[in-house]
Amino acid sequence: MEAVGKYIVITETKDVSSKTKGGLLLAEGQREDIRYRKGTIIKVGSDVKGISVNDNIYYDRHAGFYVEVNGEVYIVIKDTDIVIIL
Repeated sequence: MEAVGKYIVITETKDVSSKTKGGLLLAEGQREDIRYRKGTIIKVGSDVKGISVNDNIYYDRHAGFYVEVNGEVYIVIKDTDIVIIL
């Protein structure tokens, strides 16, 4: 599997849960106030600059699409969907 052009293949880092100010535990899917999700770079397209495999990033949760390869689910996004490289 290779990324093409300005596309990047990532896996999403799952946050198990988080607490509200009142102490309630929220599952990751219930965090609608958080716009960005954390992920790890798996493959980088040939036109992408400044990003390497295994970088941890934050990306727009509405970006990209899911693909399944050999039973694993990956997310494919454009380089412009990344907002932070950790």
